[in-house]
Amino acid sequence: MDLSALLLSLIPSWTSVAMILLFFTYLAIVGSLLPGKVVPGAVLSDGTRLHYRCNGLLSLIVLVFLLGIGGWMDFISLTAIADRGLELLSTTFVFSVFMTFLLYITGYNSRSQSSSLKPRVTGNFIHDWWFGIQLNPQFMGIDLKFYFVRAGMMGWLLINLSVLANCIQVTDLSRSMILYQIFCVLYILDYFFFEEYMTSTWDIIAERLGFMLVFGDLVWIPFTFSIQGWWLKDNEVELTTAAVVANCLVFLIGYLVFRGANKQKHDFKKNPKAHIWGRPPKIIGGKLLASGYWAIARHSNYLGDLLVALSFSLPCGISSPVPYFYPIYLFVLLIWRERRDEARCAQKYKEVWAEYRYLVPWRIFPYVY
Repeated sequence: MDLSALLLSLIPSWTSVAMILLFFTYLAIVGSLLPGKVVPGAVLSDGTRLHYRCNGLLSLIVLVFLLGIGGWMDFISLTAIADRGLELLSTTFVFSVFMTFLLYITGYNSRSQSSSLKPRVTGNFIHDWWFGIQLNPQFMGIDLKFYFVRAGMMGWLLINLSVLANCIQVTDLSRSMILYQIFCVLYILDYFFFEEYMTSTWDIIAERLGFMLVFGDLVWIPFTFSIQGWWLKDNEVELTTAAVVANCLVFLIGYLVFRGANKQKHDFKKNPKAHIWGRPPKIIGGKLLASGYWAIARHSNYLGDLLVALSFSLPCGISSPVPYFYPIYLFVLLIWRERRDEARCAQKYKEVWAEYRYLVPWRIFPYVY
C-alpha cells in the first residue's frame, strides 16, 4: 500500500461512523437493560459511592450471537471491521477527541459539589483536557468511565474475530493465528467474567475522565492490542509443537499470577479477614495486604499482565518487532505506573508503606529491586 492509498484509507466514511455509533448505542441500551450483578464502588471522599451493573459478559455474548446470526443470514459482513480497519481507527480517534472536548466543557461548567462530578480545574487547559476535570461523569445514568473501558475490551474482541473471519475466507488457519485468538478470547472473557474487579482499580477509583482514559479505552486498547492479529493475517508463521507448549505455559503462568493477584487484592478490600492461600492474611498497619502474591512483589499483578501480553506476541515468531509492540509498550507503561503508584502510596500510607517496602522489597519482578 503506497502513501496516498494509506492516507485515503484513514479518511472516515459514513459507513464507519454508522458502525461506531451503532456499537456505542448497543452498549448503552443493553448495559442499562440486561440483568447483571450490581456492585458498589469505592466510598468516595464525600461518603457516597457509585453502583455498577456488571452485565458486560452477557452483553458481549448477545452481541456476538447477533453478529453471528447476521453474518449467517448475509445481513452483515463478518469481515467488515477487518476490511475497514484503518478507517475505523481514524473514526474512533475523531470520536475520542470530540468526546473529550465535550467532557471538558461539561465539567468546566458543572456546579456540582459531589465527589463524582465536582470540577477540578487547574487552569492549565492541556492538563485538564488530558487528565480530565470530573471523576465520574455520567450520561443518562451511564457511568462513562466504566462504559468506555467496556467498549474498548469488546472492540478488541470484535476486531480479532473479524480478522479471524477474513483469514478463514482467504486461507487456512495457522497454528499461530489459532493460538493467538484462543489466548485473547480467554483473556477478554476472563475480564468480563470478573468485571466487578474493575470497580476497585485505580482508573475507576481515582483517575478523572479526560483524553488519556478516553483515547486509551476506545482507541489504544482495541486497535493496538490487536496488532498481532493484523500481523498474522498477512504473515505466515509455523510453530513447532515445542513452541506451542512453551507459549501455552507462558500464558498460563501469566494468567494465574495476574488473575490471582488481582483477586486477592479485590477480596481483601471487600473482606480484610478473607484467607489467602488457606491462611489468615498478614496485614500491615491494618491497611496493606502482605500475603499471597502481595508478599512476593509489591506489584506482582503487573508481572502477570506482562507475561500474558508476551504470550499474545510469541505466536508471531521473532522475524519482526512489530507484533511485540504491545508487550514492549506495556512494560514501559507499567514501569512508569509502578513508579507513580509508589509515590502515591508513600504519601498516603507514610510509615505503613515504608514497613511494607521493608517486608516486600521487590517491586514487580521477584528478587529485582
